[in-house]
Amino acid sequence: MWRDYLIPQSLDQALALLAEHAPQARVIAGGTDLLVEFDRGVRPPCTLIDIACLPALSEITLDEHGWIHLGPLTTHADVVSSALCVDRALPLAQACREVGAPQIRNRATVAGNLITASPANDTIPPLIALDAVVKLRSLRGERILPLETFYTGVRKTLLQPDELLVDISFPALRSDQRGCFLKLGLRRAQAISIVNCAVVISLDGSRCTEARIALGAVAPTIIRARRAEQALRGKSLDAQTIAQAAALAAEASSPIDDVRGSAAYRRDMVKVCVQRALQRIAAGEERRGWSEPPVLLRQLGSAVHAPRPLNGAIQLTVNGKAHTVDNPDAKHKTLLRLLREDCGTVGVKEGCSEGECGACTVILDGRAVMACLVPAPHAHGAEVVTIEGLNQGEGLHPLQQAFIDTGAVQCGYCTPGFIMSGVALLEEHPQPTEAQIKESISGNLCRCTGYYAILDAFRRAAQQLAYEH
Repeated sequence: MWRDYLIPQSLDQALALLAEHAPQARVIAGGTDLLVEFDRGVRPPCTLIDIACLPALSEITLDEHGWIHLGPLTTHADVVSSALCVDRALPLAQACREVGAPQIRNRATVAGNLITASPANDTIPPLIALDAVVKLRSLRGERILPLETFYTGVRKTLLQPDELLVDISFPALRSDQRGCFLKLGLRRAQAISIVNCAVVISLDGSRCTEARIALGAVAPTIIRARRAEQALRGKSLDAQTIAQAAALAAEASSPIDDVRGSAAYRRDMVKVCVQRALQRIAAGEERRGWSEPPVLLRQLGSAVHAPRPLNGAIQLTVNGKAHTVDNPDAKHKTLLRLLREDCGTVGVKEGCSEGECGACTVILDGRAVMACLVPAPHAHGAEVVTIEGLNQGEGLHPLQQAFIDTGAVQCGYCTPGFIMSGVALLEEHPQPTEAQIKESISGNLCRCTGYYAILDAFRRAAQQLAYEH
């Protein structure tokens, strides 16, 4: 895992620590990619610098020049819940909603997604289509780069070991602009893109005056379909123009064969996705699918946990009880292992250890997260609720009882994670729609059932809670 875990209290201190420990140091905010790399053994031990407690780095703002700014701690859930982003950066909000599952989006940051630099990452294409720039800072100074030039290859960027990405900015969509993001994956959630695309169009009436089309998962880096963009300029978005542009976009791609799809399939799907995106924009339906409030699995007003300086034992509150863990090995564990091995809450299950199954879902300072993707030192000073904390001497939680009544429990291994996701959902949306129920458990896998009994349990618990209130 990691060697040392450092928690700076200011941006200047973070930059100083980076300069001191680079290149054997990594900055961590969400850590959802980094901890998987540690678990798989593809990331050698290094020093982690946790910047989650730095003030004002999670803000989303609109400046006087009409540019939207995202701080380096801005999570995907922050973007999804931002009225500013949904209104004036829709392709980015759509992409953020496609990343992982609600528990992942509560932790993972947009900046982290950019720095990971996978050509299949979902937030890079919309930001390139929105003409974003990134600001990098070190003790040596500051530089601003267009995001499109930030990437040099697969998982390679121009970020230097002692630099910190401190700002992502882009011009907010104007009233004459429309945008859309589409993703094709092997399943509806928790899927890496086979193909994704982001399209931003400027219109004068029905005539396209400017176009930006960015494609993901079809080249070593995110690419622009420039010939397709050129084919759209000065033309109305009719069927013929859209079909021509989509075909040119497919020609711009240079995909490979892998386990998720062949190169030929990907190239065909570029054409399909770009065509659908343009058709939606032409029909004014780019917001299709956003009619219902998204599921965040977080309490109103809750913020990403900001760890306190860690000088000795890890101290946290679990299910209302204070715990002090002075085991020296604890600082090198995940929150999952800390809860199971040091706090006795064995209801938190370990299934995949990479944020895929949701069996380890807990509530961390009001937000549902995957405990396997949270470093234990990050939880210093936090309040955690596990499945054991739902029954506080007043009987079972209505969702627990509903799981029994509907036969939703099979082997039971995944049940704690489902119930923790469901409890968070019912606090956020007491009368959830069918779509919201499904979105809330998109990060939870069950290998025993067809999910129908689980959905029935959610409906029954919502009815019971409505009756009680």
